[in-house]
Amino acid sequence: MKNLILIIALLLSNLLLAQDEPKLPYNEIPEYSEEFTAGTMAARMIDALGFRYYWASDSLTVKDLEYKANEEGRSTEATIKHIYDLSKIIVNSTLKEPNTSRGKEELSYEAMRAKTLTNLKTAADILRESDDISQFKIIFGEQEIPFWNQVNGPIADAIWHCGQIVIYRRTTGNPINPKVNHFTGKVRK
Repeated sequence: MKNLILIIALLLSNLLLAQDEPKLPYNEIPEYSEEFTAGTMAARMIDALGFRYYWASDSLTVKDLEYKANEEGRSTEATIKHIYDLSKIIVNSTLKEPNTSRGKEELSYEAMRAKTLTNLKTAADILRESDDISQFKIIFGEQEIPFWNQVNGPIADAIWHCGQIVIYRRTTGNPINPKVNHFTGKVRK
């Protein structure tokens, strides 16, 4: 009887703890905007990146994180760190904040993944509401780079690296969820 009570208590505590965990954005791509503007188009590009990153980086194992295609290449974990850094450039642009080197940031894979997804969601939400995205420059020191470079720079680069992660995890025997549909931005039931 004591064992049964202990098992029930453990199950209930796990259930309660699971409810406290914040839900990460981009399990599915948000509904598209009713109108086409520069802001809604840029936001949709970032939403698509967020969706791809969510599923490329979901449930990676230690073996996945350590994988490198060759000695000169980045590991999956280093690639995730790079995408995180790109997400900071993207969100800083929309927050109109300069990009700075704040020293070596030590984050776990889970923390980097969560922060990356949050950064992308924040940036997309700001862009979606904007009438003039030219105001969102990439700032490095005194240099202000136009938003155009955001598209062919950090956004495209991060999408590229999501594809790398997908290939790496296939190689390690842990492919992404086959129910993910990148065209619709949904997960088949």
